[in-house]
Amino acid sequence: MKPEPPVFAPGPEPLSVAILVMADTNALSLAASVDPMRAANRRAGRTLFTWAYHSADGGPVPLTAGFEIATEPLTDATRADVLMIVAGFRLAEQATPPLLARLRRLAPRLRAMVGIDGGPWFLALAGLLDGHAATVHWEDLESFADRFPAIDVRRDRYVVSGPMVTTGGAAPCLDMMLELIRARHGAELALRVAGAFVYDPLHAAAVPQQAVSAARLARFHPALGRAVQLMEDAIEDPPAVAAIAQRLGLSQRRLEMLFADRIGVSPGRFFLDLRLDEARRMVTDSALPLQDVALRTGFSGQAAFARAFRSRFGTTASALRHASRGLNRASDAPYAPPRSRPARRPTG
Repeated sequence: MKPEPPVFAPGPEPLSVAILVMADTNALSLAASVDPMRAANRRAGRTLFTWAYHSADGGPVPLTAGFEIATEPLTDATRADVLMIVAGFRLAEQATPPLLARLRRLAPRLRAMVGIDGGPWFLALAGLLDGHAATVHWEDLESFADRFPAIDVRRDRYVVSGPMVTTGGAAPCLDMMLELIRARHGAELALRVAGAFVYDPLHAAAVPQQAVSAARLARFHPALGRAVQLMEDAIEDPPAVAAIAQRLGLSQRRLEMLFADRIGVSPGRFFLDLRLDEARRMVTDSALPLQDVALRTGFSGQAAFARAFRSRFGTTASALRHASRGLNRASDAPYAPPRSRPARRPTG
């Protein structure tokens, strides 16, 4: 990496950004990386950022929204300050040895490399995140941590670790871009850019990603948000509803009434659905044995897991895995069991 200056620091010179767009990228994640730069240029009345779209070999790249974006070959990105990798699906298929080698060759010439949504997988597979802290889309956190024990995997919305920057999806990417604008050109411009998107820029980098919007539930009642957070943090070893209520300083009946009044289900049903949704993600997005999926989502036996899964989704886990082949997110890469499982960061 270029030793100086860092990109998250005041800098009046235009920042040149190369955006590596992978096939089947989420258009929202791509827009979250580009439109803040466009809005910053417009509101500043001068060029603060320049950017160009690239792919491995150039040409049109299809996005998940059904349209294509024209790109230049990645070999043309020799003068960029920053490389942003935006990716979504079919990651293992696209993370070819030639592309990963090209990323490694580019790294010393760049001031920063940014992985967005599925982008951190490419940086990790290239060995560029070893020894760094990083995050990835919340659906992939478990498999990412298992696959790359040399990376300090965090649940944060985005992580800046020296010249390596990773984000957990479209909204965290927007948070990161607003912080980049603030760091380089001041808080006033960052707020004006956020205002252009009617976006409330209150998310710090270290705010954990949520599978369920605990913050939104907390607006109904603070205990709801805290209860959901406790559930999300205990998927593998689920406590009883009574224990959750005790942690919150409530009676079990009071907690059940809050869930019934505000969400329409019991806390036990909500927690079970949360665990089964996580199990479904593991079934479709990883190669974990189904017995391990059951254990990692709090089921003591395969039979209980199978019954609950079929009841929730109307099919078996094995049938769903078979049907989802070829449609996976990042975890369609071969699964490598970890030597030791990284501990999750505390979130509350």
